[in-house]
Amino acid sequence: MKNIIHLIFICMSIFIITCTVNTTAIEKDNMSSNQIKNINNSKGKNMNKNKNLVTDETMKINELTKEEEYVLLQCGTEMPFSGELLYNKDDGLYTCKRCDNVLFTSNTKFDSMSGWPSFDEAVEGSVAYHKDPDGMRTEIVCAKCGGHLGHVFYNEGFTDKNARYCVNSLSLNFEVEQK
Repeated sequence: MKNIIHLIFICMSIFIITCTVNTTAIEKDNMSSNQIKNINNSKGKNMNKNKNLVTDETMKINELTKEEEYVLLQCGTEMPFSGELLYNKDDGLYTCKRCDNVLFTSNTKFDSMSGWPSFDEAVEGSVAYHKDPDGMRTEIVCAKCGGHLGHVFYNEGFTDKNARYCVNSLSLNFEVEQK
C-alpha cells in the first residue's frame, strides 16, 4: 500500500510539472499575432509579480482570506484538484476575487485535467500578461487590480483557440447567470 501511495505521489508530481511546461521559442513562433500583442501590450505595466499591485482609493477592494492573499497578492498557487470552482459547470461569469472584474465566461471553461480551472479565452481587456522572472512562463493577472490569477499556455491543442488559461480557484468568484 505504501508503494502505491508513493507511486501516485510521483505520478502527480510529474503531472504537475508537465502542466507547467513553459512556452518555448517554437511555441512563440506559432502564437497568433493577437496572443503576442497581449503579451507585448502588458510590458511595462506596474503590476508584475505583485510588487506593485494596483491600488486606487476609488477602487473597491474585497477582503480576502489568508489563502486568497497568498495566491492573489503573493503569486502563490493552490494545490491541484483542491479548488471549489474546478468542476463548476454552471452558466455564468468568473470574476476577480479581489476587485470583481469580469475575467472569464463559463462558455470558455473546459476540463484540461490539470487540476485547476482552465479557460481558452479571457474577456477582452480583463487580463494582463507578464513574463515570469525566469522568462519561461507567462503569468496572468487581473488587468484592473493586478491580482495574480495563474498562467497562460499556448499551442497545447486542448481547444480550437489553442490557449489554456490555468487559473487558481482562490483567485475567482463565480456569478451564476440570471435567467
